[in-house]
Amino acid sequence: MTTINSTIKPFNAAAFRQGEFIDVSEKDIKGKWAIFFFYPADFTFVCPTELGDLADHYEELQSRGVEVFSVSTDTHFTHKAWHDASDTIRKINYTMIGDPTGQITNNFGVMREGQGLADRATFVVDPDGVIQVMEISCEGVGRDAGELLRKVKAAQYIAAHPGEVCPAKWKEGEETLAPSLDLVGKL
Repeated sequence: MTTINSTIKPFNAAAFRQGEFIDVSEKDIKGKWAIFFFYPADFTFVCPTELGDLADHYEELQSRGVEVFSVSTDTHFTHKAWHDASDTIRKINYTMIGDPTGQITNNFGVMREGQGLADRATFVVDPDGVIQVMEISCEGVGRDAGELLRKVKAAQYIAAHPGEVCPAKWKEGEETLAPSLDLVGKL
């Protein structure tokens, strides 16, 4: 299973992005922050609410140098059909990767055994291809892109400020902590 501080594995996939089919690989994220946003399937119930919420935050993520890749085991053709059929999905401008072979889903360790579907999972990957944040939730619990954005900001902050950490509920501009013996038992 994929873990924090592990490097993502190589992959190649067809994707749908802004009206076009494109090819995507791990090389496309080299030197950039990235989010891999796995979900079970197109044309379902919770998934479009999550993808739409993520679309609403995409511009801010891009302003922070973060690229977004949604991933399901549907094909890139199905992504286009869903994009054309749904007002919520139509507002997506980020890359929608088709993973019908399950290569990427298996690489990240989020394939549901015997189902051929991805878990509801999110990974934040740093510019070196290393996973800094991961979240997996059950089928019925949708994710919050605002909270994901907060986690991205925290991950970017600690990457830029070695020796500091972000406490619970940390928001950009708030105080951080510098772990030391002086703090033990005082928080």
